[in-house]
Amino acid sequence: MVGPTNPAIVNIAERLWGVPVPSAPTEPVLRAEARVDLDAIRANVQRLRAAAPTAEVMAVVKAEGYGHGLLPSALAAKDAGASWLGVAILDEALALRDSGVEGRILAWLAAPGERWSDAIRADIDVSVSSTWALDEVSSAAETTGRPARVHLKVDTGLGRNGATPNDWPALVQSAAKAQADGTIDLAGLWSHLAYADEPRHPTITAQVAVFRQALVVAEDAGLDPEVRHLANSAATLTLPEAHFDLVRPGIAVYGVSPGVAVGTPEQLGLTPAMTLAARFVAVKRVPAGQGVSYGHQYVTTAETTLGLVPLGYADGIPRNATNVGPVLAAGRRRTIAGRVCMDQFVLDLDGDDVAAGDEVLLFGPGTNGEPTAEDWALATGTIGYEIVTRIGARVPRVYVGESG
Repeated sequence: MVGPTNPAIVNIAERLWGVPVPSAPTEPVLRAEARVDLDAIRANVQRLRAAAPTAEVMAVVKAEGYGHGLLPSALAAKDAGASWLGVAILDEALALRDSGVEGRILAWLAAPGERWSDAIRADIDVSVSSTWALDEVSSAAETTGRPARVHLKVDTGLGRNGATPNDWPALVQSAAKAQADGTIDLAGLWSHLAYADEPRHPTITAQVAVFRQALVVAEDAGLDPEVRHLANSAATLTLPEAHFDLVRPGIAVYGVSPGVAVGTPEQLGLTPAMTLAARFVAVKRVPAGQGVSYGHQYVTTAETTLGLVPLGYADGIPRNATNVGPVLAAGRRRTIAGRVCMDQFVLDLDGDDVAAGDEVLLFGPGTNGEPTAEDWALATGTIGYEIVTRIGARVPRVYVGESG
């Protein structure tokens, strides 16, 4: 077992135990890594800005930058001209502030008893969808002695967060009173699309119409928001009528397509930013008829070589990638052989010359023949968002293009 590395802990342990305590290696062994190209993130943000030239861009960096890293992704996006950052939960926004990130940040998913006062003190915009949240925000503003910057969210048809059209007028009236009382500044009015990844879906037109009507209701109540925003990645790229004052691209910032019907990253002018790589930790010859991994869901048909890859479902590799997950190894596309385990999976290398330490590419931009996140999504019945976001914390992120 590797001992503690904090010098204070080492010193205390040596005094208590009377023996030296070994320190951890300063350079960890990289069995696997997620390489994140920050220049790709910058290029993608520039592409998104070009797609919505009349609107500001909010780069969404929630969920650790969709698995790419919260702070590096945020800084790269701002380098490329994103004037806002968006996160789901307040802790993410506060972490950005604690790291010295300036400018506008919106956090939109709150629970009763949220740290509203901390948000106000940190100059973070917050979203409100109901009167209970507005009351809590207003109370926090009174406590801190400064108004909260609030975005009111209307549910235009997604059926998720946001005030329904029936509840919207009451929320708007309450917000107008709070603004008159000096507890809030209305920074935005917003909503979210249900089918933007299917650009011709009839719900899109319907939601835009409901949103426009919600804006009229707010205007009639005397509210004049700084920004109105509706568009996610897909809408930013394909629906100019949904751009309004601000667009909120998320997955496209990282070069992953928001949907098959929208187009491939290449068609959309996006560059995938993450490459997931590993190294074989074992290679061995086995005979025909050898069962592979738990349950022997794969059995070799001839004498062959098996390679062990140290990534599993604890690292975010889908367990249902069993016998279908694509990789690039020894210059060829391969498919996972047998069940994906918690920490590892196996490849049948067809007798090719491979050694422990050789690299395996699970996904990346696809420029070297490796699969893409979209290929993994297709193989496992999910979306590219999930493939990149689920890569776990024990897979180190290695950044390139950091100079900006």
